[in-house]
Amino acid sequence: MGKELSEMTLEELWKLFPIILKEHNKDYKDWYEIEKERLLSFLNKKNIIRINHIGSSAVEGLISKPTVDILLEIDDQTDIEQLTNTIIENGWILMSSRKKPNMQLSFNKGYTKEGFAEKVYHLHVRYNDDWNELYFRDYLIEHKEVADEYGKLKLGLIGKYEHDRDGYTDAKSDFILKYTKKAKEKYGERYNPIK
Repeated sequence: MGKELSEMTLEELWKLFPIILKEHNKDYKDWYEIEKERLLSFLNKKNIIRINHIGSSAVEGLISKPTVDILLEIDDQTDIEQLTNTIIENGWILMSSRKKPNMQLSFNKGYTKEGFAEKVYHLHVRYNDDWNELYFRDYLIEHKEVADEYGKLKLGLIGKYEHDRDGYTDAKSDFILKYTKKAKEKYGERYNPIK
């Protein structure tokens, strides 16, 4: 019997779960909707502000990791410990948590001791705010040429960063920030919470 995921080093995890890029799967949208409904079935709805499908799997036609990223935005009255326990009790694994500079919880589902399951999810829990991921997603959806350029960038990085998720993420950051800035200029404060 192999090690539990919680016992593995970061390097062992990266080796077991390499960065894989696949053509867009039209089922990602359905996977997101099903998981969104599951989350709504066990979470306290009064604390939920928004739920969104983010990341490359939310952009039709864009090559991506076969992972559905979900951004769950909550209000600042939420009991974080209770929320965390509830999510874990419903089949998610807490991967990371931080309180500052912004509260962020990261959970995943679909990671097994044998590698990836058929459906893989990342759940990002944050307080309601003007998050870059929402703008970047919308910009890629509306600008296919930028989405294609982003796909080529990712394909160019895979050889070097297949087993280094942090390096892969860092190598994409300039591109993401450039187009997030353009998106915020274009869309104004589309996602800014009402104060």
